[in-house]
Amino acid sequence: MKNAVLLIVFLLLVACGAVRVNYDYASETNFSRYTTYNYYPDLDTGLSELDSKRLLRAVDSVLQAKGIPMAENPDFFINIHSVSYRNNPNSTVGVGMGGTGRNVGGGVAVGIPLGNSNMSRDIIFDFVDVQTDALFWQAVSSSNFSDNASPSTRERLLRDVVLKVFSKYPPEK
Repeated sequence: MKNAVLLIVFLLLVACGAVRVNYDYASETNFSRYTTYNYYPDLDTGLSELDSKRLLRAVDSVLQAKGIPMAENPDFFINIHSVSYRNNPNSTVGVGMGGTGRNVGGGVAVGIPLGNSNMSRDIIFDFVDVQTDALFWQAVSSSNFSDNASPSTRERLLRDVVLKVFSKYPPEK
């Protein structure tokens, strides 16, 4: 029984820190024609300069491992931007009082937030055809992060995001 409780707690902790990704793409896209990439010249990721470098290094590494090199005249551009926001705690405890029967009664409820709110970041990856300037693939990743994280932790988190995002590129039809 004790091991089962520990396993459940561990799984909950792992699930809270997981990277979640939503994908979308144009269904008529022939992904085999996109063999080279580059970034938009005016790319602004919304991350710090150091985090932007970490993120782009991870993207370059993963795409090159997939056989998609960076080129001066690419088949598609990658645009990356991010949004950070604070999550509100999901749990509250309600305390109420009231009256029933012939008595006229009222009620009072107090919500007490449990736990701390945490920071989350969405990183959006857009793949845009150079010839038509049309978006053909998009991934939106959501994950928790801390502004106080060490450089190695930031590097690992951004690498995890990129690995998860590009695990479904190109999509299977």
